[in-house]
Amino acid sequence: MSPKMSKADQSQGLLLFKLNHTQQFALGTLKIRELVPFTPLAKIPHSHSAIMGAAIIRGMTIPVVDMAVSIGFKPITDQERKDCHIIITDCQRMVIGFLVRSIDKIIECNWRNIEAPPNNLGNNAFLTGITRFDDQLVQLLDVELLLSKIFPADPIHNRAILTDVQREKLTPLRILLVDDSKVARKQLSDALDSINISYEVTADGREALQIMQQAAAEQKPINLLVSDIEMPGLDGYELAFEVNNNPELDHAYIILHTSLSSEMSVSQAKQVGANEALTKFDAKELVEAMLRGADFLQAV
Repeated sequence: MSPKMSKADQSQGLLLFKLNHTQQFALGTLKIRELVPFTPLAKIPHSHSAIMGAAIIRGMTIPVVDMAVSIGFKPITDQERKDCHIIITDCQRMVIGFLVRSIDKIIECNWRNIEAPPNNLGNNAFLTGITRFDDQLVQLLDVELLLSKIFPADPIHNRAILTDVQREKLTPLRILLVDDSKVARKQLSDALDSINISYEVTADGREALQIMQQAAAEQKPINLLVSDIEMPGLDGYELAFEVNNNPELDHAYIILHTSLSSEMSVSQAKQVGANEALTKFDAKELVEAMLRGADFLQAV
């Protein structure tokens, strides 16, 4: 029998751009709707200091953020704006424009070659990974962290309420959370901490697979896997495929989540064997998915 081939072949490159005159930054192309030249902006009263204003693009009013300011660099001056571009992103069900000093190119990328950023960068580093292109360091920005600083989430989305009966369904289960974004890991952790449900957490798909293999070998398998889709190294699609292709792991109920507002992401998640796919963090939706997983596992 020929080996199963992964269906998680959704092509994603990297858009390279600059926020200053030296460093190269990048975003994954799945987060990007389009690139547009700078266009006049209307001021938004009482907005965050990084928000330059709003642009009307294809009939839609879109907030535009000075990405340089948002990560602590010098602001883009009025004189520079005419040569700049706006990256229109679709992330966490928000359409946001990021003004950057210059667009370089879109490159193909093997996401398994993207490395985690150094641990010594601290909690305010807006990076989710690093790689190299043409012998130059490329820094992959953590858009979720940027958005969380500029558009703080409504606290109600970080809380879930469980009945005692529901809590007892989840308490015996071994739960693994996987996400490369610091913000997303904290959101996931806070959601389960608030309802007193224990879990394990990692920032790396490869490490998640190792944890699951070790747990299975110890006869204490992971029951619920909650993983981000878009991660450097082993991404969520590939992780789900590896789990489903391993008889020792394939009993796990898999919930993939993504900040990408894309039906394609959900469809791909189903193709690789995920039981569910969520398209924005919401503690209530997450816990409801986990309860469905508990019911599914109990019925097997």
